[in-house]
Amino acid sequence: MASDKSWAKICKDHKILKHDFKKSPFTLTAEDIKKSCQDFKATGEKEVRILCKQDTREDRPRVFRDNGLFLLPIKNGVYAVVQGEGYVDIPEITGKVQTYSSKIGFTPDTTSVGNSEMQHLDYAYAASLIRTYMGDDSYILTIRGRKYTPLFSFAAGKHKSKITAKSVQTEVDAGYEGKNRVLLVEAKNAATTNVIIRQLYYPFRQWSAHTDKPVDLIFFEKRGEIFCIWRFVFDDVNDYNSVRMADSARYKIRD
Repeated sequence: MASDKSWAKICKDHKILKHDFKKSPFTLTAEDIKKSCQDFKATGEKEVRILCKQDTREDRPRVFRDNGLFLLPIKNGVYAVVQGEGYVDIPEITGKVQTYSSKIGFTPDTTSVGNSEMQHLDYAYAASLIRTYMGDDSYILTIRGRKYTPLFSFAAGKHKSKITAKSVQTEVDAGYEGKNRVLLVEAKNAATTNVIIRQLYYPFRQWSAHTDKPVDLIFFEKRGEIFCIWRFVFDDVNDYNSVRMADSARYKIRD
C-alpha cells in the first residue's frame, strides 16, 4: 500500500507508537503530515487528503493495522489517532430477496443510465422503497451534500478521555425528514464488508443537534439487481462504539 511508508515515517517522526493511548488519542495536524512526507515523490505518499482517507479497515496503513489504530478528523486540518475498533461490519443479508412493486407507475428510461450510488438511491426513494422499509410515508428529501458539524464530544476506542470534534466536514448522500423522524442515508456502490463508523456517527451527531426529532440511519447499496438496506442505531449517543445493526432487508424492485 502506497501509504505504508508514509505513515511509518509519520509515526516515527512524532513517536506516535510511544504515546499512552490508555489516557488519550494522539493529536496530529495536516502540517505534521506534510512535513513528514515532504520528501516523498508519489501523490499517494504525500497528499494529506489521500493519506487520511481510510474508509475501511483495509484502507489503513500497515502500522495502523498492526497496532489497532484508526484516524478521526476532529477539526479542519486536525486529526486524532485513536486506538480501538473504528469500523463496523456490513454483513451479508441472508434473508429472502423480497419483490417490491414500485409506486412510480411507469418504467423510467433514465435510471438505468450509469451506475452511481446516488442514482440508485434516488430511484429507490422515488419508488417509495425507502419509505416502505422505514414504515413512514411522510418522508421528503431535505438533506444532501456537505456541511460542517457543530461542537460535540464523545467516547471512542480505549481511551479514558473523550474526543471533541468541531467544524468537521461531513457528507450525507441523502437525508429525509418525516412528520416525526429524520432519516440519514450512507450509500455505496460496491460490495462493502465494513465501513468507518464516523461516516454514520458524525452526520448522526450533526443532525441530532439541529432537530428534536429522532434521527435514524441506514446504509444502502445496490448489488446487481438487488437493493440492500441495513439500519444502524447508536445505543449511547455519546459513544462512538455503541453502534449496532438493528435490522436489514434486500429487495428486487418490479416496475
